[in-house]
Amino acid sequence: QVQLVESGGGLVQPGGSLRLSCVVSGFTFSSCAMSWYRQAPGKERELVASITCGGGSTNYGDSVKGRFTISRDNAKNTVYLQMNSLKPEDTAVYYCNAASRGVSLGWGQGTQVTVSS
Repeated sequence: QVQLVESGGGLVQPGGSLRLSCVVSGFTFSSCAMSWYRQAPGKERELVASITCGGGSTNYGDSVKGRFTISRDNAKNTVYLQMNSLKPEDTAVYYCNAASRGVSLGWGQGTQVTVSS
């Protein structure tokens, strides 16, 4: 059974930082590309960042480039999203996703990130 469990969300002031984690089970983690998406109220889900199976290549949405960093630890079946210089417009529910050969294997339940003073 595929499971993805996100954690690390919360309330943070503008300019602050958070680190999200997503622990996965039920499939071969090291064989899957991992991504973080987010969805704000009234908006479509958007890609935030992605990382290849071995971690050698990453990709970021334009709105987070230079502020967010995606990484993975294949020994811990975990993908991370380090978020710095947070802005109110980063407020959203953040989801992790696993994909193998372009096919989605599943989504986590999401973790809420709220950036507000």
